[in-house]
Order: sequence, then structure tokens, then C-alpha cells
Amino acid sequence: MSDAETGQVTGTKDKDYNLIWFTEACLSNVLRLESYIQDAQRDGDQELTSFFQRAQAESRKGAEQAKELLKKRLND
Repeated sequence: MSDAETGQVTGTKDKDYNLIWFTEACLSNVLRLESYIQDAQRDGDQELTSFFQRAQAESRKGAEQAKELLKKRLND
């Protein structure tokens, strides 16, 4: 048996699994950053609030792009 799992065990090719993982990680990051934003807002730190909001927007963007790729690739 090979050290690398290429879909024989899970039924999901590595590249597809990686894309699924990336989507979940981005979405999880969006949720985590929401609490960071609230903490910064509670402390009145607008600079940090803006920083976390920008990071959250980028994570959301990554998740949306990954979901589009997943939709395209899993429907093929």
C-alpha cells in the first residue's frame, strides 16, 4: 500500500479533498474573525477592527471562489 492516499480509501481524489478542506478552512476563519472583530470593537480599536474586517472579507472571498470551483468540478 502506498503512503499517499489518492482516493482509493476515501473515494475522493487528493486535489478535490484539498479544495474541500480549503473551503472549510476559509469559512471557519470567517466565523473566527467575527469574534476578533467584536473584541476589537468592544475595545474601541478601529484600526484592529478594520484589519480583521479586511481579513474576513478575503477569507469569505476565498471560500466563495472555492465553492464555485467545487461546484464546477464535482458536477463534471
